[in-house]
Amino acid sequence: MVTSLGIISGAFVWGVAASVGISALLTASHLAYTVLKVVGAAYMLWLGFSMIRKTLRRRGRPEEAVVMAEAAPAGGEERALRVWSRGMLTNLLNPKVGVFYVAMLPQFIPVGAPHLPMGLGLALIHALEAMLWFTLLTFGTGLAKGWFQRGAVRRGMDRVTGVVLVGFGLNLVLGGK
Repeated sequence: MVTSLGIISGAFVWGVAASVGISALLTASHLAYTVLKVVGAAYMLWLGFSMIRKTLRRRGRPEEAVVMAEAAPAGGEERALRVWSRGMLTNLLNPKVGVFYVAMLPQFIPVGAPHLPMGLGLALIHALEAMLWFTLLTFGTGLAKGWFQRGAVRRGMDRVTGVVLVGFGLNLVLGGK
């Protein structure tokens, strides 16, 4: 849920940026878009390779030790802030989210409506819908917690997710749109 809040926070920042016209800069400025794209790609590559590396280090450890070590609170507030930051950075460093807001948000602002308050309202609605979705997803995942905590399943999911993140990062670096 904390990661979800980070992702939603990042999306809301993009919504605010679109409302005040900042993210239009990404559409107009090739350099700004490219810089954000490269930084975002580097971050995705780092996340992906980190996940893959962790699964390789876990291989020799008993599964119970892995689950307990990862579930242990590592300074509750500090860990939550780190998890929230990771979710937010992932969304903020994705230029496609900014382009999405620039392309979509204006279409839903009625003619004559004040742009900033209406844009902020729409971004808030999007954030609330995302929170509902993530809540359902989190509780649904909680129902299958036992299966997800099995070592082979965890390693498999982390490896697949890591490979996907590396693929997204490479796609950005190599000129994917």
